[in-house]
Amino acid sequence: MNIYVIAVGKIREKYIEEGIKEFTKRIKPFCPLKIIEIEAESIKNNELKALECEADKILSQINDSAYAITLEIEKNQLSSTELAEKISNINAEGINQLIFIIGGATGLSQRVKKRANYSLSLSKMTFPHQLARLILLEQLYRAFKIINNEPYHK
Repeated sequence: MNIYVIAVGKIREKYIEEGIKEFTKRIKPFCPLKIIEIEAESIKNNELKALECEADKILSQINDSAYAITLEIEKNQLSSTELAEKISNINAEGINQLIFIIGGATGLSQRVKKRANYSLSLSKMTFPHQLARLILLEQLYRAFKIINNEPYHK
């Protein structure tokens, strides 16, 4: 299974970038991982137009057979074990591409949300998109450790 993380916006904080690099390196032995950064659009003139422009860029990266998971605050919360089980089930269905989508400052358009096969909430709290990316990667690493019955601190 190939995992993609599509994220709106760039990583600006050095410490977050270091964490993302570390968890990317840890995930690689389990599966190919690619992070696709979508440039955030300016919302000064028209927030909806910016959201739709970002949606075009996001949707152009997703093929029809991919399983897409959006990260949204008010959606399904899973434990680490449940996330591992979800990934295992998706893989067992023979799906080759698993895509996680992280919106920018204005979130995700309805078109992107409708394309999603599943919507995941990391927490009821709001995180900056940079930190959400790091948290997601840590949870993916943890999920693969669980799937492979390997130890990882609790």
